[in-house]
Amino acid sequence: MAEHTGTSFTVTGAHVMRTPEHGDVRDLHVRDGVLIREAPGPGAGTVDAHGFHAVPLTVDSAVAQRPEHERGIHDLVPGNPATFALVRGPVAESRIRRMLVVSPADLRAVYVDGHREAWRGEPVRPAGRDLADAGTRARWVGTWQDPARDLLQHLAADGRYSETRGGRADAYTGRYWVRADRITYLDDAGFWAFGELVGTTLHHAGFVMHR
Repeated sequence: MAEHTGTSFTVTGAHVMRTPEHGDVRDLHVRDGVLIREAPGPGAGTVDAHGFHAVPLTVDSAVAQRPEHERGIHDLVPGNPATFALVRGPVAESRIRRMLVVSPADLRAVYVDGHREAWRGEPVRPAGRDLADAGTRARWVGTWQDPARDLLQHLAADGRYSETRGGRADAYTGRYWVRADRITYLDDAGFWAFGELVGTTLHHAGFVMHR
């Protein structure tokens, strides 16, 4: 079976966290970036994820901002976008809901709408490439602020970020990638983290930011 390169594939052997609190070992089927019930058919590749957990990329503050009927959009169930991380070992519910941070050594892959964002702990494209599009730059580039937690997150057009926390500049620095409404961070300190843009509000690790 061929390893996949597109947005239709099957993840085999993973412990799939269908919601932050419920999971079991099952195959995860993806066709055209959407989770489906059965294998996607001939030509679709596979990802061997034995020993890994398929974890939804969700943040409680982003869920709370959505209308009631949209609050299950992050769950790993048929019909939802194939947006998840493959993480080595068990992942606690609180970690999924509030602050999913993953060491590169423990990250098999990250997918957003079925597109691979990271593989074996490494990014799959150069930082900043996403931002060549003017519309994408307009949505993301700038300084995002969470006054309640004294945070400024600076997203630069070259795909670099820095954070000012408690007045301390460059408290965290690294690279970032964007696709649709999702942002994926790789910090210079050596960890991956994730966020979501809902309307004009950026949610990441418990921070609720506006530009």
